[in-house]
Amino acid sequence: MTEKKTYTGACLCGAVSVAAVLDKATMGACHCGMCRKWAGGPLMAVECHDAVTWTGEDKIGVYDSSDWAQRGFCKQCGTHLFYRLKDRPFYALPAGLLDDMKNFVFDHQVFIDEKPANYSFANDTDNLTGAEVFAKAGG
Repeated sequence: MTEKKTYTGACLCGAVSVAAVLDKATMGACHCGMCRKWAGGPLMAVECHDAVTWTGEDKIGVYDSSDWAQRGFCKQCGTHLFYRLKDRPFYALPAGLLDDMKNFVFDHQVFIDEKPANYSFANDTDNLTGAEVFAKAGG
C-alpha cells in the first residue's frame, strides 16, 4: 500500500503556492513538442491525481493549450505552475515547483517518440510513446 504525502511549493516570486497530495514520490519527463516549447526542454513533472490546493489564485493565469488540457502560470513572475486535464482531476506539476524533491525517483518518460536526438537521460525509466499515453488515458 502506498502512503500518500502532501508536498508544498511556490512560484519564483512567492505570489502563488501549492500543496499537492501525491501517491508516490516519483517524477517523469514529457518530451512532447508542446511541453518542450513551454518548458524550454523536457518538462520534468510530478503527477497528482488527488487534492491540489492553491493560494494566490488571483495571480494564476490559465492557457487552454488543447481541447483537453490547460497550462497555468504565475501572472506576476511567469513561473510555470501546472499542466492539467479539463475532464478529470489530473495535474502535472513542474518538479522544480516543489520544495522537497530529495527523495523523488525519476522513473518514467512520455512522448518518447517525440524526444529529439540531441539529449538523453541515463536513468532506466519506463518509456511511453504518445500513442501509448493516449491509449492509457482512454483516448
